Amino acid sequence: MPAYIVLTREHTHDSEEMQRYSEKAKAAREGHDPQPLAFYGDFEVLEGSAMEGAVILRFPDMAAARAWYQSPAYQEARKHRFLGADYRVFLVDGIEEA
Repeated sequence: MPAYIVLTREHTHDSEEMQRYSEKAKAAREGHDPQPLAFYGDFEVLEGSAMEGAVILRFPDMAAARAWYQSPAYQEARKHRFLGADYRVFLVDGIEEA
């Protein structure tokens, strides 16, 4: 069953740290093959607080999503995300497509 990691960027503090995050996060995808469904494109907040953008990554299942998120390469990238911006990040189980 597919699983999704959703990252919403709430507020950027340091664009240089975000650039470092971007470079390291891209490298962290190697061997994990997440499928980007949304990647900081146009968006509209329909309810809730404002945000700057969002990413939705599709994985084959929850275990694969956790493996990417908990990988040493992504954990190294994540340090820069924490320094660069405020995010909300969550993992959600999907449903099988008919």
